Amino acid sequence: MSETRRVVQRGLWFEEFEIGTIYEHRPGRTITEADNVLFTTLTMNTQALHLDAAFADAQPPFNQRLVNSMFTLSTLVGLSVAQLTQGTLVGNLGFSEMTTPAPLFHGDTMYAETLVTDKRESKSRPGEGIVSLAHTARNQHGVIVATAIRKTLVRKAPQP
Repeated sequence: MSETRRVVQRGLWFEEFEIGTIYEHRPGRTITEADNVLFTTLTMNTQALHLDAAFADAQPPFNQRLVNSMFTLSTLVGLSVAQLTQGTLVGNLGFSEMTTPAPLFHGDTMYAETLVTDKRESKSRPGEGIVSLAHTARNQHGVIVATAIRKTLVRKAPQP
């Protein structure tokens, strides 16, 4: 009887990232009212557009509560973790060019994808490299609801 092979889920090592590759992250995430209210209150954001249905319903052009854009951006990055950086990330070096061109509403489903735009070995940290990622989130209709550029510090594969 042969020994059972075990595979631990992880993100990509630095060497496995390929510039120009787009990773589609699945499953998507359906956003609930509870998600929005909890995130908004945990972060001390008192914006009535997120919390007060009567107020938001009376405000054009959307006439309904909006999902907190910081929750949208956080979820966008979170959707990429299992496929790209789980267990291989040293840390995020920074975020830039964050946009939220269209809102999410309660009940919308967010889908994410990531384009690897650049990578280089770290000059100051042997065994690690810097990977630049362009994240995009779309709702269930394919409308872009968020984008962000993220620079990450990622471990290189362990040497056998």
